[in-house]
Amino acid sequence: MIAHSFRGEVFGPAQRLHGATFVVDATFKRAELDADNIVVDIGLATEELRGVLGELNYRNLDDEPAFAGVNTSTEFLARFVADRLADRVHSGALGEGAHGLDGISVTLHESHVAWASYERPL
Repeated sequence: MIAHSFRGEVFGPAQRLHGATFVVDATFKRAELDADNIVVDIGLATEELRGVLGELNYRNLDDEPAFAGVNTSTEFLARFVADRLADRVHSGALGEGAHGLDGISVTLHESHVAWASYERPL
């Protein structure tokens, strides 16, 4: 759950401060299962996703220095989450097996008819 506003006519009434509530899906990808027949430790992945989302939840993103001058669109936020998860993979926070991951995809669902995804390699 976030609050934010946008700059630019393309955003119409969303230029005014408004709230957004997202359901977030993170998909971890690899070509082959690891020795335990998993893609990633789902428990660790859940903890790390929760931590990344904690950086955003219940905040007015317009007030966050990290987002100064940025249109925090759904697509931008999907990339933000994917990049933070990638950082956590590289740091070892998702376990040694996560170093075999090929990519991450993050989807933010605003509703059943509106969502955006961002996919990145690792």
